[in-house]
Amino acid sequence: TDDKEYVGFATLPNQVHRKSVKKGFDFTLMVAGESGLGKSTLVNSLFLTDLYRDRKLLGAEERIMQTVEITKHAVDIEEKGVRLRLTIVDTPGFGDAVNNTECWKPVAEYIDQQFEQYFRDESGLNRKNIQDNRVHCCLYFISPFGHGYGPSLRLLAPLGAVKGTGQEHQGQGCH
Repeated sequence: TDDKEYVGFATLPNQVHRKSVKKGFDFTLMVAGESGLGKSTLVNSLFLTDLYRDRKLLGAEERIMQTVEITKHAVDIEEKGVRLRLTIVDTPGFGDAVNNTECWKPVAEYIDQQFEQYFRDESGLNRKNIQDNRVHCCLYFISPFGHGYGPSLRLLAPLGAVKGTGQEHQGQGCH
């Protein structure tokens, strides 16, 4: 029989594929690491766009006092009829301060908040237009000079260690 006339469950993968391509996809990429390691350059090169065109570069004195903040840049990309809603989550100030003891906490809290929000939305009654802001991928840039390992070890720690279940991190923090 002709596949176009058949409506059984065997056509489900094709139906899901068509619906997904029509709707588009959400993808959230987080980039973390010290300033000057090429995070912006890599993101702009990967997606052939300039997400950081109106960014203000901080001087050395300002970077020393800066705390970690979370910024989001969103762009819609279409390739061969497939739409991608790309969100880049940047972490300016991560690992730049003199004392980086707690620099990993805002990043871990942000990731947890996004997963919790998605879970709440999925558990609700109206699930038709849920915005997926979960971090799907995190690229952590490590300095070639070797003084950025502390934050990476905290970000890669088991969830219980970050949440404070008795296995929280001890020591000096980010060096």
